[in-house]
Amino acid sequence: HSRAFNALNQPTSSSLMAMEALCRAGDEKADRWRSLGIVWRNVILMALLHIGAVYSILVIPRAKPLTWVWSYVCFIVTALGVTAGAHRLWSHRSYRAKLPLRVFLAAANSMAFQNDIYEWARDHRVHHKYSETDADPHNATRGFFFAHIGWLFVRKHSDVIEKGRKLDVTDLLADPVVQFQRRYYKTSVLIMCFLVPTVVPWYFWGETLWNSYFLASILRYTVSLNVTWLVNSAAHMYGNRPYDQNISPRENRWVTFGAIGEGFHNFHHTFPFDYSTSEFGLRFNPTTCFIDLMCWMGLASNRKKASVETIQSRKLRTGDGMVVLTEPSRG
Repeated sequence: HSRAFNALNQPTSSSLMAMEALCRAGDEKADRWRSLGIVWRNVILMALLHIGAVYSILVIPRAKPLTWVWSYVCFIVTALGVTAGAHRLWSHRSYRAKLPLRVFLAAANSMAFQNDIYEWARDHRVHHKYSETDADPHNATRGFFFAHIGWLFVRKHSDVIEKGRKLDVTDLLADPVVQFQRRYYKTSVLIMCFLVPTVVPWYFWGETLWNSYFLASILRYTVSLNVTWLVNSAAHMYGNRPYDQNISPRENRWVTFGAIGEGFHNFHHTFPFDYSTSEFGLRFNPTTCFIDLMCWMGLASNRKKASVETIQSRKLRTGDGMVVLTEPSRG
């Protein structure tokens, strides 16, 4: 009986091979995770942020209507800090802004908390020059999740760093507003992204700090992040390509609505210098409305625009022939 029991408990050659295969698979999986360079701090913080945002939805009925309005105002200011500021002004130099407007946009960009202007603009220039390659920070060919948020969960590909170092960013280095914001970025984020949105409702109309923090800070911040990320993900995968069918970016009306005018992405990658990022002028484009208002007030100037003839010629030459969102503006 003893010999029989020992024989039953001796591993067979097939079981040994199976265990070795499992060990190898485990080692390979661990190596893949290590090679990705997971930034666990970002993973944990983003998970907590989104959990907080889900909880914030439960807070909405308990908050005062003025707090709802204030949260939306903060969202618009946040969005402008990215769209009119880091994107159209500092990344593409599609218009000029005087000092007061640059200061406002820098403060709004700190409210957005999406990296400082210098880093945001530098990486966005890399994205345009090397779109959908390993040098693209949020390369959409790696899938929706990576393009949307996954790129923040891993360390930058070496090509992103290498190509970024070779770009000309002297204009950003020479802008004192950009450099001031970069120097005091953490402090400005603490004030603009969290303190101001939270304290204003509490001080002016007696909202609880709990409600104002979760609505005007956490929920507003989470929503603004995701609508920006949709430009990198959804607007590179879903929609038509009326200007250049040979590139990935698309025209996406839902992203246009959420990102206050940034969803005309096929147009934008075809004519990146155009301050409006679309051929439709003010329609569907609150950011363009804002820039035009700033020009009317004398705070902005030198708006760059692709001509109607150039746009129509490009559509005929490289477009997919599909109808765009609306007829082009002739104004």
